[in-house]
Amino acid sequence: MIKLDQFLKLLGVASTGGQAKHMIVDGDVQVNGTLETRRGRKLVTGDKVTVGNQTFEVGDLES
Repeated sequence: MIKLDQFLKLLGVASTGGQAKHMIVDGDVQVNGTLETRRGRKLVTGDKVTVGNQTFEVGDLES
């Protein structure tokens, strides 16, 4: 598992944790097609995160 804000930072969508937090709180992020405003939302393999017109799938984080 990985938290949503950490995932955005890992991808490079957000350059800092603070920027990721603002993106999430401002309503710029969807998880599995649903608006998500909790930065601590835990993501699992297969979850789809959408920011703007880009969608990213959470891969197997163990590999």
